[in-house]
Amino acid sequence: MVRPDVTPNDPIEDQPAIGLIGMGGMGTMYAKYLSEAGWKKIYVCDLPNKYDSLKAKYAGVPGVHVLRDGHGVSRISDWIMYSVEAEFIDKVVAEYGPSTKVGAIVAGQTSVKTPEREAFEKHLPEDVHIVSCHSLHGPSVPPKGQPLVLIKHRGPDSALALVENILKPLGSRYVYMSFEEHDIVTANTQAVTHAAFLAMGTAWASASSYPWEHGYYVKGIETVKVNIMLRIYSNKWHVYAGLAILNPSARVQIDQYARSTTELFKLMLATDEQGLKKRIYEARDIVFGKGVDIDRVPILLSEDIFDRFSLGKPYLDGMATPPSPKPPANSHLSLLAMVDCWARLGIQPFVHLELAATPIFRMWIGVAEYLFRSQERLDAAIDAALYETSHRSDDLEFVVATRGWSQCISFGSFELYKNRFSSTADFFQPRFEDATKLGSAMIQAIMETSPSVKR
Repeated sequence: MVRPDVTPNDPIEDQPAIGLIGMGGMGTMYAKYLSEAGWKKIYVCDLPNKYDSLKAKYAGVPGVHVLRDGHGVSRISDWIMYSVEAEFIDKVVAEYGPSTKVGAIVAGQTSVKTPEREAFEKHLPEDVHIVSCHSLHGPSVPPKGQPLVLIKHRGPDSALALVENILKPLGSRYVYMSFEEHDIVTANTQAVTHAAFLAMGTAWASASSYPWEHGYYVKGIETVKVNIMLRIYSNKWHVYAGLAILNPSARVQIDQYARSTTELFKLMLATDEQGLKKRIYEARDIVFGKGVDIDRVPILLSEDIFDRFSLGKPYLDGMATPPSPKPPANSHLSLLAMVDCWARLGIQPFVHLELAATPIFRMWIGVAEYLFRSQERLDAAIDAALYETSHRSDDLEFVVATRGWSQCISFGSFELYKNRFSSTADFFQPRFEDATKLGSAMIQAIMETSPSVKR
């Protein structure tokens, strides 16, 4: 048994054998940080047809040894992490799980833990410990200070201690949960947030419009919407599909978000000022507290920081016209519906913010808070929702898109999800390079300047 307090400075014979099955974005990130920290026995594999390219990629990388398949990794590793899509976790664990070394510790990096737990309990030998994990960020985000969920499902405290030491080089903040708690929290912080941005992209693509090119989405909160939407669509579809389709809590929340969007839009069409204000104010009080003058230091101190990350600048290729100095008022229907959704489901986003928030969720709750904690800004959005028609066509497309995504997810079809995601991604693909750079810089700037997100 490897000592729980082992470090990369210990002799190689005392170090744990670390196994990574699946070398996509997250597997690659883990290998990088573990290698740089000085762990010397890191065994990795991917699909058999990627063996040669993987071997070439890691030739000469300290501590990393490429094996042909998961059988080889499982037989010799003291800690094994499956970094595969949630859709395929059962199949992969069924194949390689029986080869797991006696007394080894097994983890999964899947974003939905219900199918992962079922696969582990079904296919792993009983003399194997289960201490799972999940880094709540993408591979392009530096892990330092980010939440890293650890789930001690089966095994002694010494097994958890060993995992903590192995993963210490990531510099992440450990959050301890059960499988069930993980899926509830990730549904609350990720699934609905992703659905909002997926719907934005589909709405703009359906309108055949790059939203920043007509001067409407070029400043402040609008910049957040555009950059995060593009960031999501520039990733692989399966990153989000499993989280939405395989997590029962996620389906409920995405359905409510679609209903909130539709019901608020009906109040807008009816110009029911009293009804809309009553519903929005009630949602604000439930989510953010009575009134707007509360003690919490806001995540977003000013919108000005976002302006330098706008795609709608004249020097960017493809800009049709320079941005308007003062774009027309926006209803911010996506944000109004998000807070209404949280309120109706009894979700407390600030609890999850402190517990296990992703960078995108921090940004999203930050702009929602920025809008709702200012009476002036909130009333301006409500007034625009009722009486300003410049964004009405976008709002209509957004309503249709939210309902479409909700129905798509309720069908439970990965193929349908993939097709819907890919058709939108294809429309925005020419702008991904600019958006990836700006989006990463924007998130980093907020992480560095917002008092409430410093760790």
